[in-house]
Amino acid sequence: MITLAQFKKFAPNTKYAQEWYDALFGPQTELGGKSLLEEYQINTPQRVAAFLAQCGHESGGFVFVTENLNYSASGLQRVFPKYFPDQNTAKQYERNPKKIASRVYANRMGNGDEASSEGWLFRGRGILQLTGKDNYFWFGASLDLTPEQAAEYLETFEGACQGACWYWENNKLNKFCDDGDFKGLTRAINGGYIGLADRRHHYEIALNLFNSGSTRMA
Repeated sequence: MITLAQFKKFAPNTKYAQEWYDALFGPQTELGGKSLLEEYQINTPQRVAAFLAQCGHESGGFVFVTENLNYSASGLQRVFPKYFPDQNTAKQYERNPKKIASRVYANRMGNGDEASSEGWLFRGRGILQLTGKDNYFWFGASLDLTPEQAAEYLETFEGACQGACWYWENNKLNKFCDDGDFKGLTRAINGGYIGLADRRHHYEIALNLFNSGSTRMA
């Protein structure tokens, strides 16, 4: 469905186009010759374009596989006002990704409190930024890995792609593609609409490159 040349045009800033392409679209021996996307039923132009668009946004164009939490104090107040309601609090955490993640992700998504640092250990990883101990546990369990082993695997090309596909299937995201609901898809992934314009931009690029005659999502 998609060639390496097309993928390079979609993600021009990555240094590892071949590796990402092979992980997503190359035949996987353990899957009986199917590609990873085919195995997870991400197999129509709309589904593939939406998957690449969301992953492209979350990974900075297939450049990053771990969440960037290196915020200034003002950035913390803007992005995480609930956790950094004033300048004094934000100043204590600025430019310290481990402390930031441990606070922002504490006591939710299966993580322990801030002192446990589980918010940092289970911060966003992979091309769809799988986040939280619960997600790491269930993704790891599908592969007989511990959450800690899953964290390491998510930083590999294969793991980053499989984690994204697992999340996509587990949250039934193909239905949003089939229904033409891009905003709903974004909310299911992000919890809101952060970066919606950029995600749409990636989606349009993908459709234009891969199948310009396909129907767009709203």
